[in-house]
Amino acid sequence: MAQRGIREYDAKNILAKHMKKLSKGTVKYRGKVALVTPDTSIAAVAKKKHWVKTNKLTVKPDQLFGKRGKHGLLLVNVTYDEAKDWLDEKMNSIVEVGKVKGKLTHFLVQPYVELDKEYYLAFTGYQDGDYIHFSSEGGVDIETNWDKVTTINVPIEAKIEDIDLTPILDSVSIEDKKGLKDLVTALYLFYRRQQFGFLEFNPFTYRDGEFFPIDTVARLDDTAQYLCHEKWGDIEFPAPFGRELRPEEQYIDDLDEKSGSSLKLTVLNPHGRVWTMVAGGGASVIYADTVVDLGFGDELATYGEYSGNPTTEETYDYAKTLLDLMTREKVEGGKVLLIGGGIANFTDVALTFDGIIMALENYADKIKEHDIKIYIRRGGPNYEAGLAKIHEAGQRLGLDMEVHGPDMHMTKVVSIALKNLDGGN
Repeated sequence: MAQRGIREYDAKNILAKHMKKLSKGTVKYRGKVALVTPDTSIAAVAKKKHWVKTNKLTVKPDQLFGKRGKHGLLLVNVTYDEAKDWLDEKMNSIVEVGKVKGKLTHFLVQPYVELDKEYYLAFTGYQDGDYIHFSSEGGVDIETNWDKVTTINVPIEAKIEDIDLTPILDSVSIEDKKGLKDLVTALYLFYRRQQFGFLEFNPFTYRDGEFFPIDTVARLDDTAQYLCHEKWGDIEFPAPFGRELRPEEQYIDDLDEKSGSSLKLTVLNPHGRVWTMVAGGGASVIYADTVVDLGFGDELATYGEYSGNPTTEETYDYAKTLLDLMTREKVEGGKVLLIGGGIANFTDVALTFDGIIMALENYADKIKEHDIKIYIRRGGPNYEAGLAKIHEAGQRLGLDMEVHGPDMHMTKVVSIALKNLDGGN
């Protein structure tokens, strides 16, 4: 699963579409949220959503960072005019959140809610199933009061209707137990069916059958976008706060959105000497961790993956983007390119290698000019044919290349590659 954060605005919009059905009408959620951006002012929003002018409002940045109140970036219980003045002041301003500086460009506007009770609820996914975390004492400092959070496990094959929720609702008043049980059940179904990897409401309140999520943090499995695009609607996966996507990263991100496969690229250090093109999210972590463990973390140029059986054309687009970045500047001692992955379950290795070979053919002269050595390790369907093809291409193009199958461990290949860089042991 490739979990990527989404805006609070999008998470609440998706929830509004599905809550009535998932709760069988037992829970009401109005879904009153609006998004103000440099291109969409609060005045423009108010023309379509009249409650923006009639309700008292809460306004906050919606850019994948928390603790907004502690950073002076939370406006509560204000009129439309007060919200407009504050947004005019904050829009496009540069702020520092922790150690990260960035520009404020997206703001969530929602009705102000008076909180008589503050609850905490989160759903997280692990290999042995999902975990539900609940506390009747929610709020911004939940991390320092984790001893007040109760957790239960929902095994992978289990149905939430068969899970005893009594332990997590033990601290709830008798009159609220039934309603909160219905709410947790509906929200769990929402979390699982909409392919969330993480979903948190902190705080939220619940009264008279109505759900009021004050703050929401959500991460989706973006590899499910082609399955869930109708359920999700038009959402985006924004870059982390303080980091704008490079044109090449945006290009791969656009490819990813159009594909049923997973195509990810993050440029960590464009001046680095260790570049990776790895198939599979798990393998990407192993390659990156091994590079760091061997003392070359500062030289790691990229992190990403191509997986989920991408087409030859998609793999070509990915590989040529990587090679273009890699051959923009020379460095003393040369560079290494690790083309690897685990043993694929259903990705056709030969077809994806056809795309890589096409890119190598286009960049062969630059690869030699920049003194790039290529190390390949791959297994999976048609891997013998794929390795034979790329080995032949390497010889034909005169590239400095080593080709290995699944008999060679991934970490061993990384070790061999790094020993050939200056400073290798």
